[in-house]
Amino acid sequence: MTLDDLYARLAAANLRPLWTITEQLLTPSPRPKAVPWLWPGAAMRPLAEEAIRLVPVERGGERRVLSLANPGLGGKPYVAGTLWGALQALGPHESAPAHRHSPGAIRFVLEGEGVWTTVNGDACDMGPGDLVLTPGWAWHDHTNAGDAPMFWFDGLDLPMIEALDAVFFEPYPELRQPVGGPHNASESLRNRGPTFAEGQVGDALDPAPSPLLVYRWADTDAELTRLAAGNDDAVTSLEFTNPESGASVLPTLGCGMHRIVPGRATLPVRRSGNSVYVVYRGEGHSVMGGRRFDWRAGDMFAAPSWVPVEHHARTQADLFSIGDAPVHRALGIYREQTLAEPQAVTSTFAIEEGTAP
Repeated sequence: MTLDDLYARLAAANLRPLWTITEQLLTPSPRPKAVPWLWPGAAMRPLAEEAIRLVPVERGGERRVLSLANPGLGGKPYVAGTLWGALQALGPHESAPAHRHSPGAIRFVLEGEGVWTTVNGDACDMGPGDLVLTPGWAWHDHTNAGDAPMFWFDGLDLPMIEALDAVFFEPYPELRQPVGGPHNASESLRNRGPTFAEGQVGDALDPAPSPLLVYRWADTDAELTRLAAGNDDAVTSLEFTNPESGASVLPTLGCGMHRIVPGRATLPVRRSGNSVYVVYRGEGHSVMGGRRFDWRAGDMFAAPSWVPVEHHARTQADLFSIGDAPVHRALGIYREQTLAEPQAVTSTFAIEEGTAP
C-alpha cells in the first residue's frame, strides 16, 4: 500500500490523519473567524424604524430584531463566534409574544420609556441605560404601553449554546404571561450584596443566574462616578454581578460598563473570548488589531478573541459590553494581556463599510 492509498482509505472510512492538520487545529493563539467590525447607529436606527412600520410582531417572527452579522462568519447572524448581538425595536402599544429558550439573554436599553419585560412573572420596567436579564429557560415577553417606540441592544449566548447542541425553544401558550404582582419585584434583592465589581469579576463562579433581573442606570452611573473619583486612569470599568455570589450576572455572559476620560486613551488589551461594545454616550474611537473604528452613541462594535483593543475618547464616553469570559474562567482557559505601547494604526474603518456587511 502506498501513502496515497492510505489517505484514500482513511477518507473512505471518514477518518482524518492528525499529522496533516495539526497546525490547523493547535494554533499558537486564537484565530477567530469573526473580524473586528462596527455597526453605525445612524444606519441601524432608520432601518429599525422602517421595520416597525412594515413588520408586525406576532407568533412566528416573535421579535422585531436586526441581528449583527459579522462579515467574517459567512452569513451567519452572529456578531462573533460565541455571541449574538442585535438591535431590537418595539413599537407603541405592542407586545412581543412570551416564550423561553435555553440560550441566556440580556437587554441594554438605548432609548424609550413605558416598556417592561416580564421574566417568569416579574414585570421589569425598562429605561435608557438599564440592564435587564432574561436567563436561559426563563419565560419572557416585552410590552410597550407608551406612545413611542423603544430600542435596545440584545445580547445572547446563542452561538455558544448552538455549538453545544443544546438549543431548546418553547412558545408560551398565550400571547403574554401573567404578571405575578407589582412590577420590579426582583429589585428587593439588591440589598443582599454588591451588584458591581470594580474592573471585572475575579474568581467567583456560579452556574445559577443572578436573581436580580434589573440593574438601573442611575446606580451604574453613580458607581462609575464613585470609582472614577478614586483613580487617575483613562478608563473606569465595572462588571455587573450576582448579588448573592459575586459572580457574573449569567453563567455564560459577563456584562460591563466602561467610562473613558475625554482626551485619554487606554493601553491595548487582548483577551481570550469575544466581546461586543455598545456606545451609550459620547464619541471617540477604538483601535482593534491596528484598525481604527470611529464611534458615537448608538454604535455597536465587535472585538473578537485575542485581538488587541484600545479605546480613545473625544468626549466623556460610556461603553456597555458583553463577553463570554465567565465560560473561559469556568474552564480555566481565560487569558488577558496588556500591551506596553499603543497600536500602530494601519487603516480606518469607513462608515460606508458598516452599512452593508
